[in-house]
Amino acid sequence: MKVSHLIVTIFFLIGLQTASAQNQSPYTFKKPSSNGTGKLYMGREIAQVMSFEGVEWLERNNRTQEENTTLALASLPLKSNSVVADIGAGSGFYTFRVAQRIPKGKVYAVEIQDDAIAYLKKKAQDDRLINVEVVKGTEKAPNLPANSIDLAFMVDVYHELQYPDAYLAALRAALKPDGQLLLLEYKEEDPTVAIKPEHKMSVKQVKKELAANGFKLVKNGTFLPLQHFLLFQKTGN
Repeated sequence: MKVSHLIVTIFFLIGLQTASAQNQSPYTFKKPSSNGTGKLYMGREIAQVMSFEGVEWLERNNRTQEENTTLALASLPLKSNSVVADIGAGSGFYTFRVAQRIPKGKVYAVEIQDDAIAYLKKKAQDDRLINVEVVKGTEKAPNLPANSIDLAFMVDVYHELQYPDAYLAALRAALKPDGQLLLLEYKEEDPTVAIKPEHKMSVKQVKKELAANGFKLVKNGTFLPLQHFLLFQKTGN
């Protein structure tokens, strides 16, 4: 074989290896469990997305007492002018309470379900909360302005992200350099938390996934009765 042909062959093989590496998926698959998708990320089965038909459960009368949402809200790192994103806002249980706490700030209520978006828009209008902006996201991105968010939070949402690696990358881009991400997740470690297993997460698993996507844990709040309160700092640029 001529040297020129050998060089071309080598570069061709390198190109194939590079393309193969780039096309490797971070996901594996198995037979879905009863409340899972069958899609695994870093060993964890991604849960099925809760339909907005479950809005009554989100707004149940005993939620404040059961989850101590008053303490959760009081523990959010907020200033009066904070720019916040409620990812997977659902009925806006947290959205509208946070909006009242930051009169000079703004809350983006991010949802992908059209019926939830319509619900959020109507409630923001009815409550005359002009600092709430409803945003339609996608499975891979929250569709928020770059470098604009002080705090993003997900309340029992992260475990349902269908593309966590892509979503976290998009969210990092939306966070300011010192931006933070808060996850509230039902405690997998506690068998008395009566939530379907696919909709619970351990601190160990959350830390592993977030560390792989440019976030470090800065606060592990253990004060809530049912949920982890995990505050992450964006790392790098």
